[in-house]
Amino acid sequence: MSAVKIPILGVGPDGLAGVTARSREWLVNAELLFGSEAALRLLPELKAERVTIGTDLPTVVERLKAAVGKQKIAIVSVGDPLFYGTARYLCDKVGPDLFEVVPHISSMQLAFARVKETWEDAYLTDLSAKSLDDVLDKIRGAETVGLFTSDVYPPGRIARELLARGIDYFRATVCENLGGRDERVTQGELTDIQGMTFDPLNILILKRKPNRPDVPRAVSTLARFGNPDDVFAQSRPKSGLITQAEVRSLALAQLDLHPGDVAWDVGAGSGSVGIEIANLVAPGVVFAIEQDAADFHLISANLETFGVKNVKPIFGTAPAIFSGLPAPDAIFIGGNGGEIARLLEAAFAVLRSGGRLVVNVGTLEMLSATYAAMKRLATAVDVQLVSIARGVEQMESLRFEAVNPTFLLRVRKG
Repeated sequence: MSAVKIPILGVGPDGLAGVTARSREWLVNAELLFGSEAALRLLPELKAERVTIGTDLPTVVERLKAAVGKQKIAIVSVGDPLFYGTARYLCDKVGPDLFEVVPHISSMQLAFARVKETWEDAYLTDLSAKSLDDVLDKIRGAETVGLFTSDVYPPGRIARELLARGIDYFRATVCENLGGRDERVTQGELTDIQGMTFDPLNILILKRKPNRPDVPRAVSTLARFGNPDDVFAQSRPKSGLITQAEVRSLALAQLDLHPGDVAWDVGAGSGSVGIEIANLVAPGVVFAIEQDAADFHLISANLETFGVKNVKPIFGTAPAIFSGLPAPDAIFIGGNGGEIARLLEAAFAVLRSGGRLVVNVGTLEMLSATYAAMKRLATAVDVQLVSIARGVEQMESLRFEAVNPTFLLRVRKG
């Protein structure tokens, strides 16, 4: 009996009636049935002994191993067992050769179909395995969110906790019992959802309202430099364009900053680089130059968050705005705009002797244009390709999410 594969079967809201004939045979003949509470509730007619898969997964694994070869086993999961289900964990801990996985349509997939939204770029997670605090920063910066809710985090509580943190810029859709006779789809504001109750089998979809800025993550301690991207208020849809924390740290090193220096942050965006420069040059001054009105207002908001007093926001277009500003010891340019050659020439011209000019670009086209322009300014151009991957814990595994590669270029005057 031990050579027989153990089935891990996806089921939908219609339970036994919605599975294939082969899956039905497995389930009816099972003597021991593993599954989450939600999955087991969908199969009330089965007579097998039941083992609930909860948060204590190691105990479940031991119970499963003890039964292999002694009982006919089946494992059930709502929707696709490999999509935020237990199949991956069991395959990792027990061995993939022991199992056969038969997926059902995922309830998340069905929920997005109901609201007619693509889910390819959405942030998706399961709140039965994580706390809301663990995923709050991902939700805060997302355009679209899909959540498997839980008994601990039903839609109403999620809505209340988001509103309590000032995250009020999502419209919510709750999809209950998808595919079942009592299916219901409820849409509304978070303020509407917070007081409502829903069937435990539901998906919550959050869709950001147009042109709403992110609410930055609150942290108890702010670093002098290298702060996480999401502690800075950023405008949408540009939040992914902030100079990433790791790149920011490398850029600050290349700027070779000293207390008392005067520095310019050109194309400052929400001010992340300028604020961290300010921490290193105090009592020197940073001039944060930005031509986008929405981003310019965010600089002031971030200055208040960080309590930085030595940054002076300047609203205007570079290089025309350079006239009248104190000569800098260091200039940082977020170089993704047009006319880069003219901008670099003007910036290099105003640098003090020994001054450093550092440029961050994100595309090969901008790298080529920027490198050529900087070679005309100085003999030596330092170029770095920065490729970062950040560790992310999922279940009991560690994986890495890549940050878009970017380039840093530096020249020194004289």
